[in-house]
Amino acid sequence: MMTLVLLFGVSVLVITVSGTRIAQLAEEIAVQTGWGQALVGAVFIGISTSLSGTVLSFYAASQSYPSLATSNAIGGIAAQTVFLSIVDLTYKKGNLEHAAASLENLAQSALLLILLPIPLLIMMGPDWTLFHVHPGSILLVLAYILGLNIVRSIKSDPMWEPKFTRETQKERDLPRYSSRLFRKTMVRFFIYAFLLGMGGYMLAETAVELSLKTGLSESGIGGFLTSVTTSLPELVTAMAAVRRGALNLAVGDIIGGNCFDVLFLAGADFFFTYGSIYHEMEDSHVLLISMTILMTGVLTLGLIRREKTGPAGIGFESFIILGLYLLLGVLMFA
Repeated sequence: MMTLVLLFGVSVLVITVSGTRIAQLAEEIAVQTGWGQALVGAVFIGISTSLSGTVLSFYAASQSYPSLATSNAIGGIAAQTVFLSIVDLTYKKGNLEHAAASLENLAQSALLLILLPIPLLIMMGPDWTLFHVHPGSILLVLAYILGLNIVRSIKSDPMWEPKFTRETQKERDLPRYSSRLFRKTMVRFFIYAFLLGMGGYMLAETAVELSLKTGLSESGIGGFLTSVTTSLPELVTAMAAVRRGALNLAVGDIIGGNCFDVLFLAGADFFFTYGSIYHEMEDSHVLLISMTILMTGVLTLGLIRREKTGPAGIGFESFIILGLYLLLGVLMFA
């Protein structure tokens, strides 16, 4: 037991150091590429911090634990949405969703609302597979790629802009770097991304071992324990970005990572060799996905409304999301 606790602590330390460095490097990449913080947060940080959850879902599916694979994937999205509310609590200058005014983040939130119902629709449809992979998995990947291209086009040619207030963050104009220095930035980023992924994977493996001693169900373990632990890199990186004043980077990290995490199901379907993983879904998974859709909808309203402040110094969306997650826990373990 002491060895597991020690591994858990080392993993948290690796994640904290790597996540802090990645936030700094991602901000530099956002300026050097001209893509902006929201898109870089979604693509570079969102995917990098999801590595541990990806590995765990794929491994669970390959070992014939479809319930754990699905719960970990969707539970991670719910946990990361709550993490955004937690980061909001740490931002003392106002509501984070107000200050991080970004059309790209709003578009990514809309993309997530499109992606999340697709597994439910697949589950209710025919159990078709081609080489044990459901065609819906390909649809998920294509929808994600198409949505990401739309988000990028919104950045390059926006049709409307958010209203800037005193609290609204304006992205800093860092000096342009040479292509050689940019390559060095990218190399350092991927080194820390690798360390972040390994730290997250170690954390997840330790959490699974600890959870086996509790006797929890696969859906309970995946929906809360492993999903929360594998999502810790997102929390650490988002908080580091907020401390640096890169608010759009923090929000883009969470929402963009959530969009990518839906693809866990497509990958898990590939590794699950006994048919469609969607048709192995249980009532607890339907509850988990439905509540995640509701939480994402509330977040989207918050990004549109941009309330300056609310209960406990945070926006109404963060307050409601925290309450919904508590309700999810009650319903999952009732």
